[in-house]
Amino acid sequence: MHIGPYSIAPALVLAPMAGVTDKPFRLLCKRLGAGYAVSEMTTSDPRLWKTKKSLWRMDHRGEPDPVGVQIAGGDPRYLADAARFNVDHGAQIIDINMGCPAKKVCNVWAGSALLQDEALVGRILEAVVSAVDVPVTLKIRTGWSREHVNGLQVARIAEASGIAALAVHGRTRDQHYTGDAEYATIAAIKQAVGIPVMANGDITDPRKALAVLRATGVDGLMIGRAAQGRPWIFREISHYLATGQALAPPSAGEVGAILHQHLEQLYAFYGEEAGVRIARKHLGWYAKDRPENADFRAVVNRAETAAEQLDCADRYFQALASATTPQLPLSA
Repeated sequence: MHIGPYSIAPALVLAPMAGVTDKPFRLLCKRLGAGYAVSEMTTSDPRLWKTKKSLWRMDHRGEPDPVGVQIAGGDPRYLADAARFNVDHGAQIIDINMGCPAKKVCNVWAGSALLQDEALVGRILEAVVSAVDVPVTLKIRTGWSREHVNGLQVARIAEASGIAALAVHGRTRDQHYTGDAEYATIAAIKQAVGIPVMANGDITDPRKALAVLRATGVDGLMIGRAAQGRPWIFREISHYLATGQALAPPSAGEVGAILHQHLEQLYAFYGEEAGVRIARKHLGWYAKDRPENADFRAVVNRAETAAEQLDCADRYFQALASATTPQLPLSA
């Protein structure tokens, strides 16, 4: 799959997720097989570009090419300015968010709320494409509601506006993340446009990835929630698509080593206090479905220092690696 001049190989993309796809997580997923990763959405409001959160989100030093940055908002001029600002700060691909279902985003006429106004969609896309000399991509849902499925019309507008690639989540906004994603609309979009299309939604394992590719004929797959606590899902899917064989799941020892490195990167990027706080959700995801995970989360969430948090995580996964039941509490 190509996005402008960039070859995305494998054609497996880490979906932008607010509060999740920060720089440490993007780097980890790329190391474990993602062909491309998109940043958390950054606001188009220039008054917020200098906040600590925005500065973290706009830090792309040391990231491998291509660097993709998602922007969100509802004003064509602000979004064009945000695109220029992010390109000046290292973005090589700009992605526009028209897929977020969160109420606080939709209430300010951004994210998937924009799907209600196709004329505004066109103005935004044309403004952003005209503002920068890098590829511009778009993330959408199949529509605003089950009674208003207009993903096909929006896809045609996107292609006509110069969008370089399109990612489609197989749910409407009113579904949020409930029920099952549907892929018929994505297949229809792929047939209707000539730009690369990525399918998103409920791609949870290699066999599902192959089924979605066959059902839709898309150029690439975008994976979001399934990568939380499982960043190695990209190498698993890539291997299965290439060989038809399933990789053995990582051992508890390897998972512990991956987590250890992830935690260290979080502390280095955010500083100890914020890093410890941000790490808590990741720790819960890594331990999900493992023995004594509830007790582990209760203990590790009380850790106040990086050393305590690392020690607790290391001891937990070392116990799993030795095939023993973790003895809790694990804190010193």
